Amino acid sequence: MIRTLWFYGVLVVSTVIHSTGVLVAALLGVTRRPGGVYDWGTNDWSRQVLWAAGTPVRAEGLERIPNRPVVYASNHSSMFDIWALAATLPGSVRMVAKQELARIPLVGRAMITAGHLTIDRAHPARALEAYRRAAEVIQGGTSAVVFPEGTRSRTGELLPFKNAPFGLAIAAQVPVVPVYVGNTFAIMPKGRFFLRPQPIRIAVGEPISTEGMSLERRQELRERVHAAILALKARVDAEGAAR
Repeated sequence: MIRTLWFYGVLVVSTVIHSTGVLVAALLGVTRRPGGVYDWGTNDWSRQVLWAAGTPVRAEGLERIPNRPVVYASNHSSMFDIWALAATLPGSVRMVAKQELARIPLVGRAMITAGHLTIDRAHPARALEAYRRAAEVIQGGTSAVVFPEGTRSRTGELLPFKNAPFGLAIAAQVPVVPVYVGNTFAIMPKGRFFLRPQPIRIAVGEPISTEGMSLERRQELRERVHAAILALKARVDAEGAAR
């Protein structure tokens, strides 16, 4: 209980500080650059939240990530997936999130200002336009994290993937890097508010090229990435069971 209260206290204070910092920087005309205030607003915030929760991150396979913009495709079973990835992945990384998050006071405005992308899943035409803009952002040098399940898993098991995130990677003509984030479901699944702190595992798979792919092949890409993340999950689960 004490850890949970401490976590929420730090979460609120850190969110206000980092969101305000991003918005003030935008008002002052600060431009985006790698490692600048807009990266700080996401990365440092995430590290503080993880520290407060008592959930250190151990990542393996980071050396597989190409030295260029990519689309990271990750499983999603907890808000801690977002914080763990933002705190760990190299370079400038932005999340592709549901439109509802943009409506959160202060946080939503800071997200948009920092360059995170929101998708209106209820309106396909708007969603397609958002993915087109996201492809332009990626081509400009920023990597993106997508959660192809479309929502947080309520069981911790991998859900079926949507096609649209893979259309984004094909449109941007950048590799897809499969990622599995382990243990976050046990820490705080969707609908629960009490913490069960434990280390978070991130496993990064081999990049999957989209070079020369057409949008008609997005289902093929989806299936390849789904299989890769399942394999990463099996490895992480087996290593955990062996301890």
